Amino acid sequence: MAAKKSSTKKANKTKAPGVKRRRGVALRPTELSALQLADVSGAEGLAGLVARVEQDGGVVLAKYREPLGGHALLLVALPIEKVSPTPFQRDVSDAHVRKLTRAMDKTKRFLDPLIVVAADGMFWTPNGNHRLTALRELGAKSIVALLVPEPEVAYQILALNIEKAHSLRERAQEVVRMYRELSAISPQKESDYELEFEDPALVTLGFAYEQRGRLAGGAYHPILRKVDSWLASKLDAAITERERRASLILELDDAVNEAVQKLKDKGFTSPYLKTFVVARINPLRFIKGDLPSLDDLLQGMTKRARGMKMDKIKSEDLARSGGAPEEE
Repeated sequence: MAAKKSSTKKANKTKAPGVKRRRGVALRPTELSALQLADVSGAEGLAGLVARVEQDGGVVLAKYREPLGGHALLLVALPIEKVSPTPFQRDVSDAHVRKLTRAMDKTKRFLDPLIVVAADGMFWTPNGNHRLTALRELGAKSIVALLVPEPEVAYQILALNIEKAHSLRERAQEVVRMYRELSAISPQKESDYELEFEDPALVTLGFAYEQRGRLAGGAYHPILRKVDSWLASKLDAAITERERRASLILELDDAVNEAVQKLKDKGFTSPYLKTFVVARINPLRFIKGDLPSLDDLLQGMTKRARGMKMDKIKSEDLARSGGAPEEE
């Protein structure tokens, strides 16, 4: 027992005081020193990447290894016309770009390099589109970026993009753009992309937003999160099923909108009408044990929405429903 306690103490000493071990995180960083990060000898593919940068009119400013996994990276300067956002990325926020341009105008400095990967004859930035747009508006001719040798990292790195908080619509639209892009090139299953897609409900909502941009997805997201799941099919085959699930959401939305209109016709005026209708037809809060399938739940809610008895609804029922108005 004494030996066991001793080894436990020794293991604890390797952990810096006050540093948490996050549950579910298995990464063990390299033990590379600061000086060792400058050594990229043995890193594969860098020579071809350097040649690509120079061919496109750029220059490599530095080569180094990042400290977590020891992966080689290039710090590069690139002509700004050679850089574009990933095709599956969310649209830029004009307000955020305006804020960035003002900050850059005041500091007269660009201090936060983009992250880029080489793809389709360009350099895609999965993290930095707002900064890229701001630089273009300011008239810059070149940018500084961290060039990641592995193009597939572009799909993972969107999780690090914290320039601006995503709305539900933006997150879902970004996921479905990425989904369609990957389905053309990846042989992997949908369930292999849990990190990139974040939540199966976002995938279904993304396909629904494709067909109805003004969908009030926030009303249905909590419900979907309870019954939607990852598919074991390859991405190109899974698209059909995702589109089918999205059609169930749109059918439910049609029925909910009809019920909302009937309430308005009866004189109800409130920003909470859609939230009220969805809560009224949602049976999940009454179910103990196993939940219904996605199909059974959505089809059942659609039927209940179309059969709502408006004469039994009172203003105090609506007041008790509470909650926030739909995001749209």
